[in-house]
Amino acid sequence: MIRKNFKFLSRALLAASVMIFAPGSQAANVPESTDPIKLAVNEWTGQHVSTYVAGEILARMGYNVEYVTAGYYPQFIAMKDNNVTASLEVWMSNAGEHFHKGMDEGSIISLGDLNLKGTEGWYYPKYVEAMCPGLPDWSALLTCAEVLAAPDTFPQGRLVDYPTDWGTTNVNRINALKLDFVSVPSGSEGALVTILQSAMAKKEPLLVQFWTPHWLHAVAEIDQVVLPPYEEGCEEDPSLSIDPNVAWDCAWSSKPIVKIAWPGMPDKWPVAYKFLQNYEMTNDHQIPMLKAVDVDGGDAQAVSKAWVDANEAVWKPWVDAAMN
Repeated sequence: MIRKNFKFLSRALLAASVMIFAPGSQAANVPESTDPIKLAVNEWTGQHVSTYVAGEILARMGYNVEYVTAGYYPQFIAMKDNNVTASLEVWMSNAGEHFHKGMDEGSIISLGDLNLKGTEGWYYPKYVEAMCPGLPDWSALLTCAEVLAAPDTFPQGRLVDYPTDWGTTNVNRINALKLDFVSVPSGSEGALVTILQSAMAKKEPLLVQFWTPHWLHAVAEIDQVVLPPYEEGCEEDPSLSIDPNVAWDCAWSSKPIVKIAWPGMPDKWPVAYKFLQNYEMTNDHQIPMLKAVDVDGGDAQAVSKAWVDANEAVWKPWVDAAMN
């Protein structure tokens, strides 16, 4: 999906609707404030549905929910002043310095693990193995730069990378592995998918930064480059890398995908805060929604609402636990 600029304020439900979730006097306490809970919407479809599902449930609980378009890195700064109240799909493998600074300073607090299991790395269409013998081992790229070059990078190979807002660590990784490649940022998730689909339709060589869960894995044969194994700290400590003189010559880490919030949320909206702590989005939940949006052309908010409609047995215990 090409990134859309939007800011949508959901309609708060009538207080009577809260009775569905909380009997007796507890219902009168929700929402604790009619001010909007501002949920960050980042640049990829998975994050959209993770956010819209949570927002739809919060709205049914009686909360005023606002969806705010926010860059992946800028959102961590915006959270300090409640310009963003919560962000619900933060990949710790690519969180960046602003996230860690915010956590250290107390301007960001954790809502716990989202329970989504993700992997990031370098991917290529399966047929590229015949063009670059030795793949999926990363060392094959040492002699395949020209094969994987683009007209504007030749003779250097091209790695089609994440948008700059998602991080630029592949620049460090390419240099550390002494690869004659250039990291070329894409504009969005949609741009990455379009480049992949176009290359595969023409059987053109391609190396691209990508991830799972994503619907593309269900419809295309793409394999992941096997980079040197990740060890905790290999981004900073050369002794943990394959070359003792440089850091970053290691794969992406398999770190949790988490939820975070503005530190004032537990006091201002304690029930909503507890709900978001309980909230989960698993691969099995998300992947069908990704296909419904990116393959079948559905609207991300409508698809998310349909999931909430059909899965009350999944999410109602999260609400009940927050109310008690």
